[in-house]
Amino acid sequence: MNIWTGLLAVVAAFLTVAMFVMADWDLPPVDNNQTGFRGTAMVQIGDIERMAEGVAANQLPEPPWELDTSGPRASEVYENVPVLGHLSSDQFDRLMAAITEWVSPEEGCVYCHNEENLASDEVYTKGVARRMLQMTWDINANWTDHVAETGVTCYTCHRGHPVPQNVWYREEEPGPTGGWAGYTAGQNTVSVGLTSLHTDPFTALLGDYGEIRVEGLDALPSDHVVSIQDTERSYALMIHMSEALGVNCTFCHNTRAVQEWAQSTPQRMTAWHGIEMVRALNIEHLDPLQPVFPPTRLGPLGDVAKTYCTTCHQGVQKPLNGDSMLGDFPSLSAAPP
Repeated sequence: MNIWTGLLAVVAAFLTVAMFVMADWDLPPVDNNQTGFRGTAMVQIGDIERMAEGVAANQLPEPPWELDTSGPRASEVYENVPVLGHLSSDQFDRLMAAITEWVSPEEGCVYCHNEENLASDEVYTKGVARRMLQMTWDINANWTDHVAETGVTCYTCHRGHPVPQNVWYREEEPGPTGGWAGYTAGQNTVSVGLTSLHTDPFTALLGDYGEIRVEGLDALPSDHVVSIQDTERSYALMIHMSEALGVNCTFCHNTRAVQEWAQSTPQRMTAWHGIEMVRALNIEHLDPLQPVFPPTRLGPLGDVAKTYCTTCHQGVQKPLNGDSMLGDFPSLSAAPP
């Protein structure tokens, strides 16, 4: 045994001991759930401790006071309520109190209102809030193929923060590093899930490049419809979706034929509707708000914060563990007729 072999043996022994005595080196308890035929690797593997943390972080807030739908309408009691004027004054007051707790618990009502004149529209966040209410109606009424009857509320994304903690902006690709290999093509920079895939995978959620495709139908195709860069964007987006929901790839795909819809799980169709929904929300509701926001609320390239899977899911398969808040807030289910 030479000196190097002995040194490696000492290092290996040290690392083995460290794995057992240091808290950060313990092997997490793992849960296995077979979701397909044996031999096809259709198994969901999860860290039990991390899953428990996800469940704990997705609890519903305290329920509001009992709802009273009788009495005068909000538009009869208050000035300038074009979006929620159809609610009873009690419904309106309760929803405003809830939104304050969901979105701006520290800032309070002044986050959207001039406290000297609540009817004024001078605070830009008031106009943004109206658009977000319309977006919530759109999701709950028109995207049930993804959100089902559970639906969403402002709390689903905000969780007590004026800006949801999980949003994305366009990012400028890193410039050349010099030399003959200076062009990166958007690669080799940590982006999603500690990968070095494409640096801007979320532009797919704006429809900036074509269909999300990875696996081709033919070997060595001559048309080269999908570039390597687009393929890497798709891989990065899939990794994001996996992390956002706390699931493995086999949650949606069959490992024998990733591209085959007939051999995929039903969740793949739900995820497809989710991608289409996120694209629509970003394009129809969020991007148009760019002129409303001050420069301090825009990204490095001057765009607004946009949504993706983590915005709602936050590490669990179903946001807020699949519990619905619409029973307490039926006025958020759909726009008034």
